[in-house]
Amino acid sequence: MFQRDQRSDSRYEPPPTKMQDQVSLPARGPVPARLYQGSLEDTRRRPLRDLRISVTDRCNFRCTYCMPKEVFGKDFQFLERGQLLSFGEIHRMVRVFRDHGVEKIRITGGEPLVRRKLERLIEMLAYWDDLDLTLTTNGSLLVLKARDLKNAGLKRITVSLDSLDDSVFKAMNDVDFPVAKVLEGIDQAAAVGLTPIKINMVVKRGVNDHSVLEMARLFRARGHILRFIEFMDVGATNGWKMEHVVPSRELVQIIGREWPIEPAQPNYEGEVAQRWRYRDGSGEVGFISSVTQAFCATCTRARLSAEGQLYTCLFADKGTDFRGLLRSGASDDDISRLLSRVWRARTDRYSEIRTAETARTRKVEMSYIGG
Repeated sequence: MFQRDQRSDSRYEPPPTKMQDQVSLPARGPVPARLYQGSLEDTRRRPLRDLRISVTDRCNFRCTYCMPKEVFGKDFQFLERGQLLSFGEIHRMVRVFRDHGVEKIRITGGEPLVRRKLERLIEMLAYWDDLDLTLTTNGSLLVLKARDLKNAGLKRITVSLDSLDDSVFKAMNDVDFPVAKVLEGIDQAAAVGLTPIKINMVVKRGVNDHSVLEMARLFRARGHILRFIEFMDVGATNGWKMEHVVPSRELVQIIGREWPIEPAQPNYEGEVAQRWRYRDGSGEVGFISSVTQAFCATCTRARLSAEGQLYTCLFADKGTDFRGLLRSGASDDDISRLLSRVWRARTDRYSEIRTAETARTRKVEMSYIGG
């Protein structure tokens, strides 16, 4: 039975560091200009524009496609408090990334809302109001946290929800957490203005694919953007098989037969989801097709793990350590040089070369670096 839907766990917040104590933001006023270090491009001329920051490797769900209970059970060794980047260290990393042209910051986990006093980090990062600051959550703590997150400066949220069928959803999150409480959290987020709200649904054939139309019907009526995600071979523990993937083209046909839809232009270059709009003007729906329609060629995202490893691909097997630099007295220029070296050497294109063999290779777990 789910036990932690009412509070975050103070054990997840590392002890304060000197650097964290020294971070003091001035009163609101003009945001400082970027100390522009130059836009970075990798070997395929893909710029660095997005940074996804995992603030914890822990989660209060045990979703079968991400963090299966058989692997992440009571004996699993999660990161110790002192291994996590402090808020001050994260703030410093974002400052360097911003100076290299990063425009969007997404806070992830694990489940980010189990990180104690996360609102303080949001407040620190929101100081730069030229950043698109957003967060992905399973929604279990949104009723409690939404207003504080909005007041701290968070701009919008994405909520993961894989079915409206309570029995299916409880089986997928594997902690007996009900759909109704996630929907309450979404309503609370909408009420405080964390909009536009996006809903991510991972579709797995034979598990929740029968829920597609029901999900579309509800969120089209509520004005939220539903995005269907192909089941991906992230990590090495989710039992991925190609036969479990429902291709986006099939989902487009299912939705289109019920409500006519048409392609829409992307909001920006490198947008992950393919946008489709309802022809009757009742909003839009998105499709994230990493398996069947690889978008490696336009990927502009880097991922920072909770312990300060930088990954240049969701399907990577190893990262680059920045925590060591942060805690060894390195200057921002030192951090900037390492970042430049890592990104300019980037060659990643996993989804373009995916095979049954590559799917079996060991990769970093999604719960460790976020989606």
